[in-house]
Amino acid sequence: MSWLKYFTAANEPGAPPPPLSVRALNFAIAFLLIALIFFFAFHQVNYHWDWSAIYKYRQKFIQGWLTTILISLAALALSVGIGLFFALAQRSHFLPLRYFSKLYVEVVRGTPLLVQILIFFYVVANAFGVSNRYLVGVLTLSFFSGAYISEVIRAGIESVGKSQLESARAIGLTRAQTYRYVVFPQALRQTLPPLAGQFVSLIKDSSLLSIISISEFTLNAQEVNAYTFSTLESYIPLAVGYLVLTLPISLWTRRLEQRHRYET
Repeated sequence: MSWLKYFTAANEPGAPPPPLSVRALNFAIAFLLIALIFFFAFHQVNYHWDWSAIYKYRQKFIQGWLTTILISLAALALSVGIGLFFALAQRSHFLPLRYFSKLYVEVVRGTPLLVQILIFFYVVANAFGVSNRYLVGVLTLSFFSGAYISEVIRAGIESVGKSQLESARAIGLTRAQTYRYVVFPQALRQTLPPLAGQFVSLIKDSSLLSIISISEFTLNAQEVNAYTFSTLESYIPLAVGYLVLTLPISLWTRRLEQRHRYET
């Protein structure tokens, strides 16, 4: 049937994407379906909406949202550096460094972030005389996310075939040049999707910093809820605010993934 071309796409690798009009049509249908489901669900709830009480605290939402952006940006940049360092350290010929890196990754990935925040702030930071809770929050998030990014980068590096490494040595490339011109360009394409997922998780994980009284988005929403007793009106803007932060990362990463796509 001719109308099926508006609702189907080729699944073969390397096939061109559907036309923009077809993608827009199907996106609109999917969005409408989700909107109808939520409209029906909320319509069934016997709840008195009071957005006027929340509007009085709009500045508190904005301040918390901006704080979350700053914390997330700092933690994103630092966690990538930490992840890259420990990914390379796990491949180091120096065994103490290699096993220290493996231990760090396993301990961080095997324990809850909430516990790490509490220990890092009340024990480690206190022992070193660090009282700035924002600095502690950024460092904790960075080391937590860095462990996951380390494994993502390590997997991407190890996906490069051994024959390519031998070819790089055969033409006289140093170890640094091999990573720069052979390993990293190929590993980047492999790691972009999981890295995007980790970046999104890091932004949402920043909400746990409210446990040490950092005035980020989630804590401010909780305080507004405590002031107004308007639970849904307090947390729906919270969900929308996080979506505004995480969706561009996913879209940007997909664009990068398409740009770096090539046949292997």
